[in-house]
This record gives sequence, C-alpha cells and structure tokens, in this order.
Amino acid sequence: MSRAVEQSNRAMLRARDAMDRSYAEPLDIPTLARIAHVSEAHFIRTFRATFGETPHRYLQRRRVERAMSLLIESDRDVTEICHAVGFSSLGTFSRTFREIVGQSPTAFRARRSPAGAVPSCFTKAWTRPSSFG
Repeated sequence: MSRAVEQSNRAMLRARDAMDRSYAEPLDIPTLARIAHVSEAHFIRTFRATFGETPHRYLQRRRVERAMSLLIESDRDVTEICHAVGFSSLGTFSRTFREIVGQSPTAFRARRSPAGAVPSCFTKAWTRPSSFG
C-alpha cells in the first residue's frame, strides 16, 4: 500500500470515527470533509471507494443500528428513539428503518426480545443490517 493510499484511508477513518461518535448530532458533508482534510466531492468519492457506501448511507445505517438496540433494550416511545438517534422526522426514520431492517420499528420491537446468554459481539454481528442486501 502506498503512502498516499494509507493517508487517504486514515483520513476516511477519522471521518467515520466522528460519525460513530456523533451519530445523533446533525452531521453534514462539509463538516465531515473538513475532518478528513479534503474537498466535499473528493470526500464522498473516497469514502464510497473505501467503505463501499456513501457517507450519508453509512450514517443512516449507524443511526438505525443504535435505534434497533434502543427498541430492544428500552421501553421508550418510537418517536423518542427517532430523535435520540439523530433523525428529525419520524416519517424519514420509519422509512429508512424499513429500508434497512425490512420491517417497521414497531414490528421490529414486537418480534425481538433481549438476547439472554448470547455474547453481545455475536448478537451485534447477527443483527447488524447490511447495505449489501
């Protein structure tokens, strides 16, 4: 791996780490591009080439993953969870959740129960939504 590719990958990892840390906050492409020290267009192209999905899709998936956890582990209202994970619209949250998980947040909560004695690393791997179908 060349030095330039390694530096580019590190920059993309910095931006992805920022998304992981601050998923519930409003994040936009200009902010993430500044974190990676690249232009906005270059950031989008490089992020997709590095991680296989656009920054927007990654952030949506990360938010839905956290919502899945909250739906299982808490009794909070779906609207509360929607806002807690960074969505500003319940309609957008529900549509995105259904696209990624395959069912509505309410149906997901009704069909899932906490995973008892299974180690959490296995549970996360099994239930992690995939953008690859």
